[in-house]
Amino acid sequence: MKGIIKQAIENSSADYTEIRIERRWLNRVLFQKEKLETLESATELGGIVRCLKNGGWGISVFNDLANLSKHVKEAAAMAEVVAATTDSSVLLADVPVVEDEVRVELEHDFRDVPLQRKVELTQSYNGIILGESDKIVATQVQYVDRFSEITFANSEGTFLVQELPDITLLLGAAAGDGKGDIQQGMEYGGEAGGFEWVEGMEDQAKIAAKRAVAMLDAEPVAGGQHTVVLDPMLAGVFIHEAFGHFCEADFLFKNPRLAEIMTLGNEFGMPGLQVVDEGFISGGRGNVPYDDEGVRREKTYLIKDGCLHSLIHSRETAAKMGAAPTGNARAVSYEYEPIVRMTNTYIENSTSSFEDMIKNVDHGIYAVGAYGGQTEFEQFSFSAAYAYEIVNGEVGGLLRNVVLSGNLFETMRSIDAIANNLKVSGGVGGCGKGGQAPLPVTTGAPHIRIRNVTIGGK
Repeated sequence: MKGIIKQAIENSSADYTEIRIERRWLNRVLFQKEKLETLESATELGGIVRCLKNGGWGISVFNDLANLSKHVKEAAAMAEVVAATTDSSVLLADVPVVEDEVRVELEHDFRDVPLQRKVELTQSYNGIILGESDKIVATQVQYVDRFSEITFANSEGTFLVQELPDITLLLGAAAGDGKGDIQQGMEYGGEAGGFEWVEGMEDQAKIAAKRAVAMLDAEPVAGGQHTVVLDPMLAGVFIHEAFGHFCEADFLFKNPRLAEIMTLGNEFGMPGLQVVDEGFISGGRGNVPYDDEGVRREKTYLIKDGCLHSLIHSRETAAKMGAAPTGNARAVSYEYEPIVRMTNTYIENSTSSFEDMIKNVDHGIYAVGAYGGQTEFEQFSFSAAYAYEIVNGEVGGLLRNVVLSGNLFETMRSIDAIANNLKVSGGVGGCGKGGQAPLPVTTGAPHIRIRNVTIGGK
């Protein structure tokens, strides 16, 4: 294949040509209540050609590798039309030429596990949840594994082959009181790892079911301004969704006001606040040895000592802004062009402990986990999976309906304590942007404390 790819690139009439070919294996098992709702096993092969000519991009997506030269010609012709009919003036920042092959070794390769075993394991967790209480009215237990082999080559001489594993497990329970009140409990996570990661999760299945039942008796939170301590999962989702996307350089081209706010050196928080996007964390779903432009992964400080330190870039955005590419051009599959995306994004450790954070809080909220949320420019709203009262420096009773909202930049400046217990997690879905989802990412943080957070409630 290497010779065919290189020959197709050599025959291109474009100023720059790249080819990305992906072979992908997928298995998915989903149980809802007693029913096996989804059983999927698939293999897919496809690719994309991108050509740059006279400052314009042309793209051709394909599944037939036998006609690779034809697709290169198509992409080059499209690029010429784009350049002639628009004001496009794309430039690419220089990057090193690389030849590399990155293979993975999994402790228990899920490709070697029979599909029947994956069904049986998922069904066993579903049975544990259903058997925990007669108040369990619904379940959602899902196993997914993906394995991608990606080949990338460009006209500058880079040629790469890399493997990306991904495995996730969702253990979801819903409990009802018979009067219309339904509450959820979930345990979930994902890894760039092997089948061993999803085995032995019986206790987590019980926890999900027990929490759903316990939430029926949880007190609704009192709305208003509160001191809030976020657990590592919720803090990680917050920093990714509410702040991380603003550091994606292509986002700033569309909003001059935010581009001014996101000027390097601007202060965003306490001196101990460090926010990182890192291309490799052991087991991280966001791991990318090389991004989808063939650029080696980096560790990029988005915030350093409380101030904006860097943005994340593709080759195109780096050239526009006079910066260095950071290895953050990613596509959700071969069907899409790469855009600027995060990888493993987290808040670094500081010096506080969780006990120190809560001991001086007379009344506050300890918010745990994330059920999702939304952002509208700098305004955000996130739902905690569950929460506890903090009363006189101690964790108290269980709370529900905890929705945190506010202005991102004001909220970040209100972070006044960061713990020393960093935890990262991969979730089960992925990040969405520009119609590309779900892209595997990892988020994380230590516990953080934020003053004067607006909480919706009674």
